[in-house]
Parts: sequence; structure tokens; C-alpha cells
Amino acid sequence: MTGKILTIVIAVSALIAGVAMYYLQVYAYYDTVTPNGVDDVQLTTLSGTRETILYEDFQAIDSESSPIRFRACFTTQTPLSTLTSTYEQYLGSSPRNAPSWFECFDADTIGQDIDNGRALVFTSQRNLEFGIDRVVAIAEDGRGYIWHEINDCGDKAYDGSPLGEDCPERETGGN
Repeated sequence: MTGKILTIVIAVSALIAGVAMYYLQVYAYYDTVTPNGVDDVQLTTLSGTRETILYEDFQAIDSESSPIRFRACFTTQTPLSTLTSTYEQYLGSSPRNAPSWFECFDADTIGQDIDNGRALVFTSQRNLEFGIDRVVAIAEDGRGYIWHEINDCGDKAYDGSPLGEDCPERETGGN
């Protein structure tokens, strides 16, 4: 009888822990973001300055628990031809999945649009924090998406490789 009770207690505890971990990963740490000058839709010009582009229908989420959890969706009337002649394109990016409840951001569809040339990716801000770039993808129909991408310096830092001379100084916290 004691073995059955112990088994039930362990199974219930494991179930509760699993549900709690799922909730914490998918829902708990995300906050809604409103445009505030920092989180506006900004692109880096070919000359290296950042500009806010015209946009509507902005929706965004972010989390302090990770530098790559930022996701945003918006629409713009600015044609891709204008964007490509004015702003720096970002090569080699791939959107990361967003929580399923953030319905406007479908990483698979965005990735297919990028791969098929129906969307282009632009640099918003390099080294938003060390090793993390903010990128903006804009589709032919004006739908736009923003996410954070780990750049080459971030890859090197996180896997322990020596940082190249082109990497910025890494800020260290502490005393």
C-alpha cells in the first residue's frame, strides 16, 4: 500500500512540475511591448545611421529572461524597392519560433518567404547587446517582422572561440 501511495505522489509531482515548466517557458516571462522610440521599427541606412520607417499595426512581445526572445509584427506601405535602395540588408538570418499564442509571427512562413525571395531582411541594430543583432524582415505585401539574431561575435563568445578584432568590446558586469 505504501508503494502505491509513493508512486501516486511521485507521478502527481512530476505532472505538476511538467505543467509548471511548460507554463513558465511559453507564457510567464513574456511581456507586451509598445513602441517607445527604442522598440520602433528602425532600419540601418546604407550610411550607418538608424531611421524609423513608417509602420502600422505594431504588435510585439519580449522577455528579460533571454536576449533573443523579442518578436514583433507590423505592416508598412513602404515598397521593398525603396527599402533596398536605402537600408542595409542582413544576410544569413532565420527567424526563431515564437510562442503559438503570438499568432502574427509564424517563423516557418517567414523563413519560406525569405528563402523564396518574397521577403527581405534588413539590419535594424547591430550589437543591440553584445552578440545580438535586431533584424527586420519585410515581405512584398508589406507585412513585417522583427526578431533578434545571434551574430558571429555572439556565436564565438557562446562557444568559447576567440573573438575576432571586428567584435566590439564585451561589457562585463560586477565589481
